[in-house]
Amino acid sequence: MAGANDLPPLKLAFALYKYFPFGGLQRNMLAMALEAITRGHGVTIYCSAWQGECPEDIDLQVIPARGWDNAARMENFAADLGPKLKGHDLLVGFNKWPGLDLYYAADSCFSYKAHCERGFFYRLAPRTKAYLKLEQAVFAADSKTQILEVSRPERKRFVQCHGTAENRFHTLPPGIATNRVAPENWREIRRATRENLGLTGDQQCFLALGSGYKTKGLDRSISALHTLCEQGVDGVLLVVGDDKRESFVRQAQKLGLVERVRFLGGRDDVPNLLQAADVLLHPAYKENTGNALLEAMIAGLPVVASDVCGYAHYVRDGEMGAVITSPFNADDYVTAIVRALTVSGDQWHQKGKNFAATSDVYSRPQVAIDIMEKLADEKSASQCLN
Repeated sequence: MAGANDLPPLKLAFALYKYFPFGGLQRNMLAMALEAITRGHGVTIYCSAWQGECPEDIDLQVIPARGWDNAARMENFAADLGPKLKGHDLLVGFNKWPGLDLYYAADSCFSYKAHCERGFFYRLAPRTKAYLKLEQAVFAADSKTQILEVSRPERKRFVQCHGTAENRFHTLPPGIATNRVAPENWREIRRATRENLGLTGDQQCFLALGSGYKTKGLDRSISALHTLCEQGVDGVLLVVGDDKRESFVRQAQKLGLVERVRFLGGRDDVPNLLQAADVLLHPAYKENTGNALLEAMIAGLPVVASDVCGYAHYVRDGEMGAVITSPFNADDYVTAIVRALTVSGDQWHQKGKNFAATSDVYSRPQVAIDIMEKLADEKSASQCLN
C-alpha cells in the first residue's frame, strides 16, 4: 500500500538517541513508525540503546555510544550516523542533530534556557556549548531542517533565539492512545485494580504519571500529600514512570509518607491505573506538552496541573480539573486537589466521555506521516530539478 499521496513506498530513517518503553518521546516515535509501516513504507530506527522488544517490521540499528559525557556522546552519535544513511528518502530526528530533514520538537528551547534562565558561567560550560551547537544545527535561519512542533508557545522562543522561519514549523495534534478512553466497565476495572494495589474503599488515590520526576514536580505532589494527610485525608500517591527516585524517597521518609508514596516504575497497565486513581497530579516546573493530562481526561480522571504545561488549556477548556497559575502556590495546589475530590467519579467520567468523543487528541502519528510523505515528495522533486 502506498502513502496517502500515492507515493511509492518510502525508506524512512528515524534517529533517536535512546529508546525505553515508558518515555513519552519514545512512545510517539514508535507510533509514527508503526503508522508509516501500515502505509507500506520502510522504517529503520537508529539509536544507541533499545530497551524492550522492537516490532519485527522495524529495521533496528544500534550505534554504540562513545564519549565521556552526554553532550559528547550525542555529537559522536551524529558523526557515526552520517555514513549509514545512504538510500534513505528522509531522515527524521527525535533529538537535535545536524543534517536532519525533519526534527520532532519534543524538547523546549535550550538556547532560551541558557541565555534567559541561566547565568554567564552556565553558558561557558562545554556541555552547554555542545547542546547550543546541536540546537543551532536544527533551528538556525540557514538550516534546511523542517520542524514537527508539539507546542505552539515554544515556537516563539525558537524564532526569538535562532531566527527560524515560521514556515518551517508544522504543528501536530496530540497523539493519545485510544486505549486510555474509559471503557463501559470502568467501575469493575477500578474495583479490581484498587484491590490488587491494596487500596481500601475510602482511600484517596493520587497518580503521578510519567518519567522525569524532577521537572514534572513530584516534590510538589509529595508535599501536597503531606498537607492533605495532616488535614485528615487518607491518601496514597502512586508514582508511575522510570527515573532516579532517591531524593524523592528521602523526602517521603522525612515527611513520614513512606507507606503512602509508592514508586511503581514503568507499567504496562496504565489504563487500569487511571481508573483506580481519583486525581492525576501534574504540577510540572517545565512541560512542553503533557500527554498525561490528556490520558487522564479521556479516562474520566480529573487533573490538577500547573499552567506551564503545554496541554493545560485542555484541562481548563474541558473543565476537567484545575490549572494552577504561575507563580506556583502550594496552598492553591492543595485547595484544587480537595475541590477535585468533592466531585463524584461518575460526574468526572461523564465529562471525560464527552471530551473523548468531541476532541481530536489522537491523530498525531497520522498527521506526522502525512507531513513526512509531503516533504519526501518535495525533496524528490527538488533533487530531480537539480
